Amino acid sequence: MRAIRGGGAAHRFYSVVVFVVLASLDNVAIGLVPPLYGPISGALGVSQRLLGLVTAVSFLVSAVAAVGWAYVGDRTNRKPLLMVGTLIWAAGTGGSALAQHYLAFLTAQLVAAVGLGAVGSVGFSVVTDLISPRRRGLVMSFWGLSQGVGTLAGTLAGGLLGAVDWRRPFLLLTVVGLAATVAYLFTYDIRRGQSEPELAAAFDSGAEYDYRISRADLPRILARRTNRWLILQGLTAQAAFGSLVWLPVLFAQRAEAQGYSAATAVVVGSVFATLFQLGGVFSILGGLAGDALQRRTPSGRALVAAVGILAAVPFYLVLFFVPIRIDVPEGGSSGAVIGAVLASVVSEPTVGLSLLTAVLALALTSANSPNWFALIADVNPPEHRGTVYSLGNLVNGAGRAAGNGLVGLVFHGLRAAFPPPLNYAVGLAAFQLFFIPTGVMYWLAARTSPGDIESVHDLLHTRARR
Repeated sequence: MRAIRGGGAAHRFYSVVVFVVLASLDNVAIGLVPPLYGPISGALGVSQRLLGLVTAVSFLVSAVAAVGWAYVGDRTNRKPLLMVGTLIWAAGTGGSALAQHYLAFLTAQLVAAVGLGAVGSVGFSVVTDLISPRRRGLVMSFWGLSQGVGTLAGTLAGGLLGAVDWRRPFLLLTVVGLAATVAYLFTYDIRRGQSEPELAAAFDSGAEYDYRISRADLPRILARRTNRWLILQGLTAQAAFGSLVWLPVLFAQRAEAQGYSAATAVVVGSVFATLFQLGGVFSILGGLAGDALQRRTPSGRALVAAVGILAAVPFYLVLFFVPIRIDVPEGGSSGAVIGAVLASVVSEPTVGLSLLTAVLALALTSANSPNWFALIADVNPPEHRGTVYSLGNLVNGAGRAAGNGLVGLVFHGLRAAFPPPLNYAVGLAAFQLFFIPTGVMYWLAARTSPGDIESVHDLLHTRARR
């Protein structure tokens, strides 16, 4: 431990806001493309399946890059890494707007994916150093919620701003990325491990936690049993979550089946998908429940996540098959279409039922995110957290890429037996069954986490005495 000087309260508050809010931008970029599959495929002369492949590969590239970003972040100053990563994804997003053919669009998206890998993994390491263990679930729910809001913003921006010109939302996001880089300039370097009660006395005396990850630590990270379950659950969970990026397409297809034009259908699909994802705001309740149960038992967070994931499956299955009567002005402005969709929540029973089902499904699965974040922090020392998060995110990326890519093939294969939009409903329903093994793995993590949490407490006490 060595002496260090930190920023004042206002500076720290500003830094927290910047790191949490701007972490949502990577999900804006992720959510931007799927609502625009139709317009982009028409402009570039390729099938929508090839654009689904771009999204799937981008997920994977971002996850692989995050491992490298996180490992370097666990060894060095994290602030410059976040700034460089933000500039890279902004450049890739701007290149996507300028692309005139499929290969250029694919290349630009992959460049953006490399930069996006830094935002989540390095930013997670920073945020965990600001949160006491008693409130990790609650604060990480805001971290996760900011990313969920980013996905919603990307979906909505893609559908509304891109309905007429698909390049416009990419250009806007590029400008926001450049502004984010400027915001990072004024944050201070948050001390590694500063939220740990075991290290409080050392920090009060002006010391710094100077332990850093090394390659020799990697086997020890994977030897922690809870880490293995937290990492592996992402393979099945994200296969299900990854398929949900096709929700705008499902509802757009339903609109087209009822006689609406492709342009109107894109707006309808984006608005419905955004509206139905509002259940994600209940991740705050999932985080609170995890904190409350964790204070009673060290298995609490994992149990909350397991119950939420398993209980959501029936609601997802109902959501995809409830028929919806869409009544919006054909060829109307985006504002008119949005107003009609919102009014239909009250005036059209099928829309109201679908919204209720979607909110319940998203509310239950949203318990996964804050408790996953908090468990990674609970069972790992500060210098390992970014790397463990990135390893989990790598498996998440593989699962999400599989879910996003394979579900497109499944939709195509189901067309012979189920004409659109029914093929989309059947395919999405099948992919939600991946949540079942996810819930089982969280139950297994509930059995191993108490011992791993206790070992981290002992390690930090020992280091504080040194």
